[in-house]
Amino acid sequence: MISILAFLFPVAAGTAVSAAVKEETLRNRLYAAVMLLTDVLGVLAMKSGKSVSAVNLSERASLTFCPDRLGIYAMSAVLILYTAVCFYAFAYMKTEERVNLFFACFFISLGAMMAVCMSSNLVTLYFAFELATLSTVPMVLHEMTKDAVTAGVKYLFYSIGGALLGLLAVFFIYAFSTGDAGFVLGGFIDRGKVAAHETAFFAAVLAGIIGFGTKAGMYPMHGWLPSAHPIAPAPASSLLSGIIAKAGIVAVIRLVYYCVGADLLRGTWVQRTWMILAMLTVLMGSTMAFREKVTKKRLAYSTISQISYIMLALSFLTDDGLRGGLMQLMSHMAAKGCLFLAAGVFIVILGSHRVEELRGVGRQIPVTMWCFLIASLSLIGIPPMGGFVSKWVIAGAALAAEDGIWSILPPVVLLISALLTAGYLLPVVIDAFFPGKDFEEAREQAEAADGGEAARTKREPYLMTIPMIALCLTALLMGIFGVSIVGRVIL
Repeated sequence: MISILAFLFPVAAGTAVSAAVKEETLRNRLYAAVMLLTDVLGVLAMKSGKSVSAVNLSERASLTFCPDRLGIYAMSAVLILYTAVCFYAFAYMKTEERVNLFFACFFISLGAMMAVCMSSNLVTLYFAFELATLSTVPMVLHEMTKDAVTAGVKYLFYSIGGALLGLLAVFFIYAFSTGDAGFVLGGFIDRGKVAAHETAFFAAVLAGIIGFGTKAGMYPMHGWLPSAHPIAPAPASSLLSGIIAKAGIVAVIRLVYYCVGADLLRGTWVQRTWMILAMLTVLMGSTMAFREKVTKKRLAYSTISQISYIMLALSFLTDDGLRGGLMQLMSHMAAKGCLFLAAGVFIVILGSHRVEELRGVGRQIPVTMWCFLIASLSLIGIPPMGGFVSKWVIAGAALAAEDGIWSILPPVVLLISALLTAGYLLPVVIDAFFPGKDFEEAREQAEAADGGEAARTKREPYLMTIPMIALCLTALLMGIFGVSIVGRVIL
């Protein structure tokens, strides 16, 4: 029962606080209490490990929840980022309208993501997956400008299209399954049935990978992501990129590794198509990020690339590939979550939306820029950060597969992408801390004119800086202990 209570509590309590409490200080304190109690319930649910069936939809389909090792790992990432963003949002959302609606959707999406992690079959996961989408659309629409509405509608349409492709895969899985269709590492598909309808089955599985991959921004269903992320408030962008997009990753892992079975797909045209799409997405996202000048949009294209590292690792259909993908899941959550929060500081404290506007700000917002640097190093893949270890494991998994050109191409793609990532992130930090002699002379003249106001350090609210520092530490800890942690998930 604790598993169901864990994800229903934030939905009910967060919505109740948003509807009933109008005074900002009291409301924020109650939101904080809801978040911390959800963390406690989440930990208790992880420790219980008990299967709970909520609703029987048919003889073989039920809404059932049971946190296994994968679910515990994914839910840990959910709770870490949501807790950080919750406290950050108290400072960021001070000047925003419809704050109560934002937090209501925040807690509903939190419950949905927890349900995704604890789902024990595809039907349950599909319901939770859809709720995660519907509850995050209002976050994208938050500003209610023309661009926000356009981005929100685009996000919704892409998500519906992807979900329908995923639903097709769900139907085929249940039609070709043995037993009760509960998640089992290695799969449960009746291979005799597959042999009689192989082409149709494989086509449905690929449709499911692309459909659920829509949430993760995989080509050709990536178009919503660079539109939705920049227009949403920074806390929402951090969640969308850092963890909500990972709902698609969890769904793909469950579909391929826990329903179909990696052995059944290895060496087929499904695997080859999946690998090609993933590598194409990695290169496309990195290239577009390199060219983009709007800070949040650059980070959004980066998300397309970095999450596709996970899809590429999963497409190897090996245990090593799965380990590498799971390491990248947590490392990317921490690093990209931090970068979007830093982008929020640029907007709130400096009023800066574009990369060139960040020149020389290292002295004004030093904590934020140091966090931006540390998170960037993880995304690029610099030791000892988590991003380095995850990419190392992914490249090693590709080479270990000994699959000819298909073992060589992924490390090459990762290397090219890492160079592009360094090209679009490091110059931001270098220009912030070392803007150049001409900029320094202009700043000295400005200081003389305004009494030193131009060089004065800005106040970075601790509610903004502490969550960023916590996420940087998470990325670092994944670099140190990530292999051991993921080893406990996939033995």
